[in-house]
Amino acid sequence: MQPEFKFSPERKLVGKKLTMTFSDNKTGELWRSFMPHRKEILNTLGDDLYSLQVYDPSMDFTEFDLNKPFQKWAAAEVSDFYSIPARMEAFTLPEGLYAVFHYKGSASSGADAFRYIFRQWLPDSGYHLDIRPHFEILGKKYKNDDPESEEEIWIPVTPAH
Repeated sequence: MQPEFKFSPERKLVGKKLTMTFSDNKTGELWRSFMPHRKEILNTLGDDLYSLQVYDPSMDFTEFDLNKPFQKWAAAEVSDFYSIPARMEAFTLPEGLYAVFHYKGSASSGADAFRYIFRQWLPDSGYHLDIRPHFEILGKKYKNDDPESEEEIWIPVTPAH
């Protein structure tokens, strides 16, 4: 699994967030609270959904601390922040370079893909992890926990000097 490198412009997102840990994963709860209300976001740009993680800068991705809290978002990209539905919040995703991996498989098998990215690909890549949010784009081919599901995994990177 080799990435494409893409520069992402700043993106405006609207959605819901929860603080969780890997040992107390509340991703299902987050998406169950977001999906019934996503059509209330009137100024979306496309149909893609964003699963976004904001990690503490001290997060070590080679030796995961399963109990370290992070923020997870279920969101959609919007043109502006003028109309934010009740019970939702705005988030500005900063611009930057990303290694973008195409992942095909069930969400329950995703941990293997992330282990590969952080333990094998990144150390040998000539890139360093950047301190910006990580995210997945869940597009038309995303099918929740289906083995045929497809998504893009966006990992923030900077070239090693």
